[in-house]
Amino acid sequence: MSADNRRRKAEHIRHLLDTEGDSVHENTRVFNEGRYESTAALDDYEALKDEARGIKEDAIERLPALIDEVTEAIEENGGTVYLADDAADANRYISEVVDGRNAVKSKSMTSEEIEVNEALEASGANVWETDLAEFVLQVADEAPSHIVAPAIHKSREEIAALFNEVFEPDEELETAEELTRFAREYLGEKILDAEVGMTGANFVTADTGTLALVTSEGNARKCVQATDTHIAVAGVEKVVPSVEDLQPFVELIGRSGTGQDITSYVSLFTPPGDSPTFGGGDEVGPGDDRELGPGDDRDFHLVLIDNGRMEMREDDQLRETLYCIRCSACANSCANFQHVGGHAFGGETYSGGIATGWEAGVHGQDSAAEFNDLCTGCSRCVNQCPVKIDIPWINTVVRDRINRGKDGDLDFLVEGLTPDEEPGGVDPQKRLFGNFDTLAKLGSAFAPLSNWVAQAGPARSVMERTLGVDSRRELPAFERESLVDWFEERGPRVGPDEARRRVALYPDTYTNYVRTERGKAAVRVLEALDVRVDIPAAGESGRAPLSQGMVATAQSNAEAVYDALAPAVAAGRDVVVIEPSDLAMFNREYERLLEEDSYEALDGNSYEIMEYVYGLLENGASIDALPDGDGEEVAYHSHCQQRTLGLEPHTVAVLEDAGFDVTTSDVECCGMAGSFGYKSEYYELSMDVGESLGDQFTTDDTADRTVVASGTSCLEQLDALLTRRPAHPVRLLDER
Repeated sequence: MSADNRRRKAEHIRHLLDTEGDSVHENTRVFNEGRYESTAALDDYEALKDEARGIKEDAIERLPALIDEVTEAIEENGGTVYLADDAADANRYISEVVDGRNAVKSKSMTSEEIEVNEALEASGANVWETDLAEFVLQVADEAPSHIVAPAIHKSREEIAALFNEVFEPDEELETAEELTRFAREYLGEKILDAEVGMTGANFVTADTGTLALVTSEGNARKCVQATDTHIAVAGVEKVVPSVEDLQPFVELIGRSGTGQDITSYVSLFTPPGDSPTFGGGDEVGPGDDRELGPGDDRDFHLVLIDNGRMEMREDDQLRETLYCIRCSACANSCANFQHVGGHAFGGETYSGGIATGWEAGVHGQDSAAEFNDLCTGCSRCVNQCPVKIDIPWINTVVRDRINRGKDGDLDFLVEGLTPDEEPGGVDPQKRLFGNFDTLAKLGSAFAPLSNWVAQAGPARSVMERTLGVDSRRELPAFERESLVDWFEERGPRVGPDEARRRVALYPDTYTNYVRTERGKAAVRVLEALDVRVDIPAAGESGRAPLSQGMVATAQSNAEAVYDALAPAVAAGRDVVVIEPSDLAMFNREYERLLEEDSYEALDGNSYEIMEYVYGLLENGASIDALPDGDGEEVAYHSHCQQRTLGLEPHTVAVLEDAGFDVTTSDVECCGMAGSFGYKSEYYELSMDVGESLGDQFTTDDTADRTVVASGTSCLEQLDALLTRRPAHPVRLLDER
């Protein structure tokens, strides 16, 4: 990315932070709080998600047969099914059916994808969105910022100003009730005048041809029942085998998206319906000026759209995208989305974490490339997804493909000189951060001179201009003596005979070369609990290159790390990890990067440092071997991937058992996200996300507390946000 492009992106993000960020943040906060409360009330949330995923896996596997089945069911009932190859094909067919008549629509992201409104208007038809938020955006001529709440970025005051300017009501509209009443009356007339009603479909059942619409307003039912022709538009992935299969999705979709136990309307249509219509009748009296007409000849068309989906089905890496039920939980749970919304974190149609898969599949990689880097791979969305899609991996794979689609003029030279497995066209910024291990080795070898040079004004200016490393961010200072070197000279202090356990402490790059003090503290704490420690010379886990979409390099790193740790694992020793994002690599991403046996061996024997200390104490080790906290007040922030792995409680429990007075942050993301916070195009967003955490640790109750955090990124961000230097929690347990 050029310096000009970085500057333009930074300006765009800054503009959205100023104009839309507050509305998006407040609304996603409400959705998240509702989701946590609503899903907690389910008897077995995880089992329900497993059931839903199983249904989608089966449906996508059998999709061609299910399409044939649903076609037969609907046509036997008197309807028509049209399988559209792409957007142009779908729009041609829909325009022929509408034939210039007035049409009203309920909310449908698939219709947004194919831009059907524009096609119908070009053919002479009048089209009105009847979902309140979609109506607002139609009037404003804006694109949606969210797949469930399209106008999430607009405040009530902005909507009132828009309506007052465009419609010039007799009395100015102000309150939400006034705005809603006006829209209902205005759109009610449009619905009564319309001859064609268009809807989407959350699900289509193959056995009966039933359409399931899950909505928060009654407009979809009106669009169907008040018109002579019903056109339903849905991607082919919306087909599920049977009506019975709808149950887990009805339970999950509202809870996952907006935090509702069940949305206001769950409508099941098995079209064509035969209810009466308001099909252009004569006036019959005041207040009831339309004559009901018979509905038994209602025309129904289901337009099933491919538009790249069948190719996605054959793509092992993008296939999971088709399991998506469009609930928006991935967007709502994403810290970056919460601050800028879909006008930055989104492509031509879709927004949020899953948008990368959709945009790459239906619009192409160029659309996905515009926003893909806003996914930091934190994995918080994975636990929130009701069908357990590995959204970070999809983002990573697409990022890798985008990297490989760029050819450099000197590919042959670059590929021969760089210490990675990537082609020459990879953006220099990505290559720099993806090779942080090499950079750290060099920085350590030449420290402290390397630190002085890197922090000097001219060097910072060059790095910002050429590599996009923001000069406002303090760079890490490398230690001359690495943790591995320190331990090699020092050696273990617990003999094999008196050892309670034997472990290999994994020396992640940051601990090995930058924050060596936490590694030394981890060694001493484990030894105090009678654990014999070894530190093998294992390299970078692959997290750094993976975050840049450098999958081949990440795989090479993973294989090297496994080779270094395999002797300890084979000898029955545990692997203890200090950095949570590296443990997440061992537990999650290594399943895709290593052979199955290697992954399972490492996954089954790896633990986060505070988790491991907790386990030792639970199994007989004495807390008296560790320093007494003596009531010291601590403010603790857990790393996002540590929370995803469910490990935060272990740290809190150990610190409290040791006598510390612990308060925890409920902020889910610090905003740093590894290299993300160093990039000039994202610096303002990173700091904006971090403000909430900074605010929590500067209250009357927390301002004087010792600040601790588990992750490297969290420590770096807190260091920038606060005037007191934070530490890793293991350092509180170290006698020194």
